[in-house]
Order: sequence, then structure tokens, then C-alpha cells
Amino acid sequence: MIRSMTAFARCERHTEPGAIAWELRTVNHRYLEISLRMPETLRALDLAVRERVQGRLTRGKVDASLRFQPATSSAPELTLNRAYAERLLGIAGELENLIGPGTGLRLADVLRWPGVVTEAEQDLEPLKRGVLEVLDAALAELVATREREGARTAEMILSRCDAIAAQVAFVRQRRPEVVARLREKLTGRLADLPAGADPGRLEQEMVIVAQRMDVEEELDRLDAHLAEIRDVLRRPEPVGRRLDFLMQELNREANTLSSKSLDTETTRAAVELKVLIEQMREQIQNIE
Repeated sequence: MIRSMTAFARCERHTEPGAIAWELRTVNHRYLEISLRMPETLRALDLAVRERVQGRLTRGKVDASLRFQPATSSAPELTLNRAYAERLLGIAGELENLIGPGTGLRLADVLRWPGVVTEAEQDLEPLKRGVLEVLDAALAELVATREREGARTAEMILSRCDAIAAQVAFVRQRRPEVVARLREKLTGRLADLPAGADPGRLEQEMVIVAQRMDVEEELDRLDAHLAEIRDVLRRPEPVGRRLDFLMQELNREANTLSSKSLDTETTRAAVELKVLIEQMREQIQNIE
């Protein structure tokens, strides 16, 4: 299954601890690079989140953002350290006697003082389970999006493969005509040679030029690469790197075909091959 590396997914659920929302964005990248943004209270889940992502994706730059809004019912219980607060106020009174009236602690100052109000330790396990469950749902949506985009890309690649195959067939079909024109041209040159020239010169020239312009191997390799591309597109594993390699091989054969061309139509076909290959290569850069 061909997958694109560009996708977006958002999944939000209201759980008992509160509202959990994951946003995932991916773009193309040579390797898998994961960037996480999570509340500090959930940083302990960093490794688990990365393992979840690595289990579903193999390539791409991933930006994952977690938002959590605690439920009102799950607000932590606050406890007043009464003895500590009374002692703090007593010290404030003593200072006021030394310095003068009007310098006493205000209520807000007392509440902000470390240790006066303590927060009960929360059980974070339900929240952690919810975070990972929502992440799994977001990853499933992300992968589905990448597969849909990948399917469209595969259709484009197959259409370009058909166009390349048509150009290869056109060049192969024209080869006898090209050879015949070359023989005619060399025959005309031989007729212009002085009397007594070696008649075998034409055949020697024909052999040399025929070897130089022989593109049968290049055409065969182009057909073989196209067959490999079609086979790769049907594979279930990530194939982006293999397809990128095949584009290099196609381009190499197209360049050789162009360099061996001795007629305008073959040159035009080679140029069209390069255009089609480049169109595929641009899309393949985004395949996982």
C-alpha cells in the first residue's frame, strides 16, 4: 500500500479526567523525525508516545501536539495547612510590631506562600491511558489519510509509466526506418567518393554507426524498470526509497538514449521521457 508522507489528523475525546486532543501533522523527510508538544504533567509519556508513532510510521517529519483540559469534577483537592498558616500570620504580626502598622500580610500573600495550601496527589493512570487511546485513534486517521493520498499518487505514477512505455515502443518501432535512412545517407556519400574507392567502406561505416546508435539494450532496460515499478507499487511495505532509486535508473537510460539519438524524433522521445520521469520523481519524494 503506497502512502504519502503529507497528512493531517486531529482526534478529540472527552474522558473522565478531561478533554484530550491530539493534532498530528506530517511532511516528507528522509527519515522518521518526531517532534512532540505535551503538558509538563504528561512528559512521562514521551517514550510511549514515540513508540506508538514509530509503530505506525516509518518515514516523514511528524509534529504531534497534545492538548488537555481537565474536567471540573477532576479538579485536585486542596488542603489548608492551618498550623503553618497561623505560624506565618504570627510572624507577620511580630514584624508589623517592629516595622509599624500597615505592613501585614494580605490573604493572597498567605495563599501563595509555599506549603500553606497543598494539592492532593492525583492518580494519572486513567489520564495516561486516555492520552494513548486518543493517540492511537489519531494515528489511525493519519495513516488512512496517507493511504488515500498515496493511492492517488500511485495512479499518477502508473499513468506516467504507460506514457513512458508508449515512447519506448515508438522509438523501437522507428529503428528500422532510422537505420534505412542512415544507409541511404551513407550510400549517397559513397557515391560522391572518387572512383576506385573501397566499396567495403560503406559496410564498415554502417557497422560502426549501427553499433554507436544501437539503443536496444536501453529500451529493454526501460521496459524492465517500468515492470519493476508496477510490481513495487503493489507491495505492502514502504517503497519510497526503492522507487526513488528506480527513477535514477530510468533517467540514466533516457540520457543514454538521447546521447545515441541520430534523428529528431528519437531525440524528442528522449526529452519526453525525461519530462515524464521528472514528474514521477517529484511525486515519489513524498512517498513513505
